[in-house]
Amino acid sequence: MTDAQLLERITVDPKVMTGKPVIRGTRLTVEYILNLLARGSSVDDILEEYDGLAREDIQACLLFASHSLSDTAFMPLTPNPA
Repeated sequence: MTDAQLLERITVDPKVMTGKPVIRGTRLTVEYILNLLARGSSVDDILEEYDGLAREDIQACLLFASHSLSDTAFMPLTPNPA
């Protein structure tokens, strides 16, 4: 599946979840899926929990986040100790 095909799985609509990017046809935000992954949920755990979700939907979330950050300068959340 191409990047463009994966990104078609992510939609932004101001009437759905206040305009946050979501997986098409759901109210699951990209942010929510990324937080599940960051806190240790596996892709299989997420797929078991949410019927109708496909592995490609989770790949699309990761790709969307990657593209969103590609033109952003990274700013650390906390200053590094001297």
